[in-house]
Amino acid sequence: MVAEAQTRASSVSKGQSATPTDADLTPLEPNRALALADFSPPQVSAGERLIRLAYGLGMPPSAFNPFRKRARPRLTATVVSPLAGDAASGTALRAGHFLLHGVKLPIADTEFTGPRLSPPFERLVHGFGWLRDLASCAPRPQCAPVAERIFAAWFAANPRPGAGPAWAVGNAGHRLLSWLVHAPLLLSSQDRKLRARVLTTFDETARWLDRYVGRAEDTLAEVAGWTAITAAGLLLSEGRARLLYGEGGLIRALGNLVSDDGGVLSRSPLGQIEAIELLVELRACYAAVRTSPPPQLDAILEMLVPPLLTLLHSDGGLASWQGAGAISADRIEALIKASGVRTRPLRDARHWGYQRVSAGKGVLQLDAAPPPLARHARDGCASTLAFEFSHGSERVIVSCGGAAFAGGLIPLRLAQGLRATAAHSTLAIDDFNSTAVLINGKLGPGVSEVEVDRKILSGEGAGATRIEASHNGYVARYGLTHRRILIIRDDGSELRGEDLLLPTGRRGKRGMIAVALRFHLGPHIELAQGRDGLGVTLALPDGSLWQFRSGRDPITLEESIWADGFGRPLATRQLVVSAKIPRSGESFSWLLKKMR
Repeated sequence: MVAEAQTRASSVSKGQSATPTDADLTPLEPNRALALADFSPPQVSAGERLIRLAYGLGMPPSAFNPFRKRARPRLTATVVSPLAGDAASGTALRAGHFLLHGVKLPIADTEFTGPRLSPPFERLVHGFGWLRDLASCAPRPQCAPVAERIFAAWFAANPRPGAGPAWAVGNAGHRLLSWLVHAPLLLSSQDRKLRARVLTTFDETARWLDRYVGRAEDTLAEVAGWTAITAAGLLLSEGRARLLYGEGGLIRALGNLVSDDGGVLSRSPLGQIEAIELLVELRACYAAVRTSPPPQLDAILEMLVPPLLTLLHSDGGLASWQGAGAISADRIEALIKASGVRTRPLRDARHWGYQRVSAGKGVLQLDAAPPPLARHARDGCASTLAFEFSHGSERVIVSCGGAAFAGGLIPLRLAQGLRATAAHSTLAIDDFNSTAVLINGKLGPGVSEVEVDRKILSGEGAGATRIEASHNGYVARYGLTHRRILIIRDDGSELRGEDLLLPTGRRGKRGMIAVALRFHLGPHIELAQGRDGLGVTLALPDGSLWQFRSGRDPITLEESIWADGFGRPLATRQLVVSAKIPRSGESFSWLLKKMR
């Protein structure tokens, strides 16, 4: 298995306590827990290995049976997808609009060719993910004419494979898989010529992917391409050679996609969701032809689910890491149910780079790894050592999130700022990012090493969990290491923190620098600042009262935004502790405590 660890750990966590919700979940079997799957191609006979090799070299399927007359493209089965789409988006399609992240795009005005759409709309339109939404909103007879009209418009603009977003490997892979899974919506016409053209388009797209899947823009896009090739081998006629070729390529690509604990190397929960959805739909394709998938596919699916659960808050929704928004608990629950995997969240997803502590009704999450490497990142964020904290149904400390949703209600020009260190609840020096944020979702130099130490504290009173982590993102510019210590009580009622800037190396220590500690707040929290300027009272929507106190410098209140699961930016506030300190370093302590 090819896996790239994103963090250098100084110790192994042990003794973590279980969350209340964990009692309802079945743990991984001891011999399966976090075991590395064998990502070599499935075991096949010598003849089948020869067929796989020959097909990969470009030999057509007809060459393997030269005496059989080549049949016209046809589907061998109908797939029943376990994934439900968004009924509201499907209804908007029937009304003549694409709906994404709160923005409507008239179908009649959509440019189906050329780079004229925002990235999220490109993925939706050219990946045909809208077919799932359409299938979820009404019976097939009412939806099929809509699907056929949009397909005809798209095909008129893209009659042959070419350049541009429509023929990015990731979009082509998602498109072919959507076509195959939701084929009845596109093949319900009584016009035989139309059905033949649709099936021919399926076949031509599969052949194009056979040739160009290796040129994918990133590893997740490559996995999408291989998934579609495998599905085509299952569902299109004369597909045995393609199936052997696709399974081998898919399992290798999956091995390159994930870290040792099952997290995708983009470190993005949205990428994790996409990988799970691809495998769930592929498994439905295997079920449609009444055959079992290779055991490696089930193994990787079981590895992908626990890291995703790690990033769920106490309300069941997703945290806002690496450009994601707070995707709702209902959508996550439906995805996990469709996967068929029942397991616990990882508390110490060290290779993926996240730490999770469940304490009473509280959930603490810490980004404890370098950002993803440039070749893996899509909407990479400079968020190292940022944390999020929720209690019960309320999010208290959050990240802004939403960079991956830019192009909807969130303007594209705002995406760069949402990926910055200042958009996360952590420390920044002179408003510089701990890792350089570049255009097109990529990242530059910065954090390369993170050390993590996790301990369980016990005493006469309530116990606690202590996490200490540090990164070197400011060493090159300032000669300072940022170290963060978080201590959360087992009942979740108190979170203590200390942020230290420690001199490292021979960098000059003269002069002053500006430091800002930011704590972005969840939505609908009312604030009241104390007279001494060092404390702020937080009134949460559930009626609870919390107090935040700074140990040395006054707190200012500033505006902020938070992206919800639908890509809508909500106005919130942030607590900012600012100070001018010497370049020789300093420490900042703070406390978040429940008062009622």
